[in-house]
Amino acid sequence: MRTLKRAAPTDGDVTKGQAPSAAKTVSADEGTTFQTLVNLWPYIWPAHRPDLKGRVLLAVVALVIAKVVTVFSPYFFAWATDALSGETSHLPAFLLAPVMLVLAYNAARVLAVAFNQIRDALFARVGQHAVRQLANITFRHLHQLSLRFHLARRTGGLSRVIERGVKGIEAIVRFTILNGIPTLLEFAIMAIVIWYQFGFDYLVIVAVMIVAYVWFTIKASNWRIAIRREMNDSDTDANSKAIDSLLNFETVKYFGNENMEAERFDVSMAKYEKAATRTWTSLAWLNFGQTVILGIGMAACMILSARSVMSGEQTIGDFVLINALLMQISIPLNFIGFIYREIRQGLADIESMFDLLGVPAEIKDKDSAASLNAVEGEIAFENVRFHYDESRPILKGIDFKVPAGKTVAIVGPSGAGKSTISRLLFRFYDVTGGAVRIDGQDVRDVTQKSVRDAIGMVPQDTVLFNDTIAYNIRYGRPDATDEEIREAARMAQIHDFIERLPEGYASEVGERGLKLSGGEKQRVAIARTILKAPPILILDEATSALDTHTEREIQGALDQVSKNRTTLVIAHRLSTVVNADQIIVLEAGEIVERGTHADLLAMDGLYASMWARQREASEAEERLRAATEADDKGIVTRGPRADYIPAK
Repeated sequence: MRTLKRAAPTDGDVTKGQAPSAAKTVSADEGTTFQTLVNLWPYIWPAHRPDLKGRVLLAVVALVIAKVVTVFSPYFFAWATDALSGETSHLPAFLLAPVMLVLAYNAARVLAVAFNQIRDALFARVGQHAVRQLANITFRHLHQLSLRFHLARRTGGLSRVIERGVKGIEAIVRFTILNGIPTLLEFAIMAIVIWYQFGFDYLVIVAVMIVAYVWFTIKASNWRIAIRREMNDSDTDANSKAIDSLLNFETVKYFGNENMEAERFDVSMAKYEKAATRTWTSLAWLNFGQTVILGIGMAACMILSARSVMSGEQTIGDFVLINALLMQISIPLNFIGFIYREIRQGLADIESMFDLLGVPAEIKDKDSAASLNAVEGEIAFENVRFHYDESRPILKGIDFKVPAGKTVAIVGPSGAGKSTISRLLFRFYDVTGGAVRIDGQDVRDVTQKSVRDAIGMVPQDTVLFNDTIAYNIRYGRPDATDEEIREAARMAQIHDFIERLPEGYASEVGERGLKLSGGEKQRVAIARTILKAPPILILDEATSALDTHTEREIQGALDQVSKNRTTLVIAHRLSTVVNADQIIVLEAGEIVERGTHADLLAMDGLYASMWARQREASEAEERLRAATEADDKGIVTRGPRADYIPAK
């Protein structure tokens, strides 16, 4: 059995961002609908919401009244029939007039519908509150999962799973509480009425009809659930491919692979089409079989009643009454099939969602974890070892310290483990050996939030939210004022650019910030970090994706933001770290050299060889740029440009 320990909600779970307080197990296995309802009950009957409890009680009262009126309303129809045929001796005196009986019958039908609608209206807020709480728990849980999990998932498929799961929860709550329980209550009352009014033979026929109907419905619905799962899988796959393709719109265009993407999407949609067609075909067979069972049961009861009328044992009103009661039963019976299908499909829809909720958080705060007291911001890596896979170690006993207020750079070839160091400091992963400390405190002993609050990050690939520039800068500190945002933009040297935009700080940056250039996105990221004002700063290859000219402009902003802060620079271009207080050279997960820029050049080792190669490439780039500018101005350069070979 797959189970998940989750908390019963409080009113503050969503609005105040509080974590749930009491553990609760939620299961999504087949045949556990009742257990799921039991575990959903704290969300339907929330401990700290007396207003919602009151709504539940009123909804139950309305439910009972509606079902009692529904079951007994056919009596008015039967009495009206008897009154019209002259058989009125057994009727109450005030109902002898057929017109009054007809009015009473229709009034009862209206009253039953009215109480059903009152029930639905009262319960609406309760059901939506439960859906909101569970959706919020799922969303929070996804943010608690490790980077390892998210790197292995497709965002499009993940969002689809959550969307269907939330709808599935709503279906289970609504169809079980608002339809399932009322239907069972109606069956119980109806059985008593038929037994009392017509005898045991009729009750047996009705009972056999109901059992056969329910059995057939369950069998057919279980068959359809497998088809539904196949349809969901195809839908998720198609949606994932569509979102992945649209997110990489430029790449698709670069390579002219629109047709290939369309064909991949169409393959998934073809599978969805086939499964969806089978779903509707199977539904047709299900509805036909249910109608046959109902028809046989009603025919048997009507034949018995007709014979009794002919023998004088029943009145015509009784014949009309049994027909009306059976018609009344057919309505909840149809709901039984509908309810069962919706609940089973709802369980299928939330199965993947509960699987997500069942994924344990890889990185957890200790019960005794306190907030990090990062006053100075000193960083220490003490014999740190780490691996994603035991067979492939990434860091092999790393030892270094970044004194408070100093700048230490980490350089090395690709795959040396540079970016892993920043992920360990942020505690996206826990070390497999040694310790990472901030101001002498092991990051595993303090809360993750306090660690991340103390660190600012300017990454290599800045991804912005599809919102305004102001929103993206304010993300560093959501309570910042507009003036503080502008000041951060000035320090990041992007304020003048923003002011020149037609909508200024209200300008939309587009999906992943694609409306901005690489340099502009980096400046927004720098402004965001300046606004956060953390004691520790990580620059993770923040300029490696930029051209030399833009890099020099951005470097000035980075120097400004890192002033008087403990700064860890992970660099690809060595020209950006020549002024670091210490440079650490990594190779294959080990520190092979360390020292200042001058010290490392004097060693004539790995750093010196990397410096020589990059300097040569930089000089070639400068010669190319100068030659291009000269050509643009109409100046003829002498001799061939050996460093530039145009593409044929």
